[in-house]
Amino acid sequence: MRRVVLERQGPPDVLRVAEAAEPEPGAGEVLVRVTAAGVNVVDLFQRSGAYRVTLPFTPGMEGAGVVVRTGPGVTDVRPGLRVAWAVPSASYATHCTVAAERLVPLPDGIADEDAVAALLHGMTAHMLATDVFLPVEGDTCLVHAAGGGVGGLLCQLAVRRGARVIGTASSPAKAKAAGESGADHVIDYSDGRFADRVLELTGGRGVDVVYDAVGRDTFEQGLACLRPRGTFVSYGQTGGPVEPVDLGALRGTLFLTKPSLGRYDPTPDLARRRAAAVLGMVGEGTLRPRIHGVHPLTDAAAAHRAVESREAAGKVLLVP
Repeated sequence: MRRVVLERQGPPDVLRVAEAAEPEPGAGEVLVRVTAAGVNVVDLFQRSGAYRVTLPFTPGMEGAGVVVRTGPGVTDVRPGLRVAWAVPSASYATHCTVAAERLVPLPDGIADEDAVAALLHGMTAHMLATDVFLPVEGDTCLVHAAGGGVGGLLCQLAVRRGARVIGTASSPAKAKAAGESGADHVIDYSDGRFADRVLELTGGRGVDVVYDAVGRDTFEQGLACLRPRGTFVSYGQTGGPVEPVDLGALRGTLFLTKPSLGRYDPTPDLARRRAAAVLGMVGEGTLRPRIHGVHPLTDAAAAHRAVESREAAGKVLLVP
């Protein structure tokens, strides 16, 4: 088999492909032939040194493929089954092992690439728009990075529920992607002065919820966009971590939360249930993942640069 190996942390060029022995699935695991792997921000943090990992290290926590063989104790998964997963799995490879209880069978009609593009990003968006703050008809949502992977799917879910969406983007390409995802208005947040425009669009009322994946660059202005008793949902920090918050900034009525998918779905059963819901919407055509680019394993560095530049309007994939 071949896999991407990180022997030292640093810039994208530290990623290289090496040959390795095919791993044997342990108890409760399966060996999967990987057909597509997702590139996520956490992978960049692991590669750069922002997150500590044990070296040598193979990134990848999301993928799709075909079951090759099963380990001891696995009874409900068979070889030949098409599956997807969203769990740390060293999926930047031609083969990897995954806990059987974390696998999601892929319905017929959903391509492996679409499944990966929708799975982790879609589960995150589904959590945000279902469990954290459920938009309803008449609500107005501000979705930052609306042209990205999670942001685009979040726009679709909010619009599907009848909400009005104001999306932000940092480039013309991402603005176009946000509009195609259903945002009613798209504004540029890169100058850090977007609150006045949001308040203008809402007649001075403010929005009901801010979904923020950017962090430091948008936090203060985002709070200024909220109506009284509005909710600020901070779920990412692509622009850097938020500085310590003075609770007085909440103006006595605002709600602030920082959710994580792992905390909302702490068990395999809950995670599979959400994954099935997301893939079901993809199969119906009511949720449309966007793929920005597909790279071979040998071009993992380019895939990381595409995500790191924050220019990717959708999911970036690696294929063996």
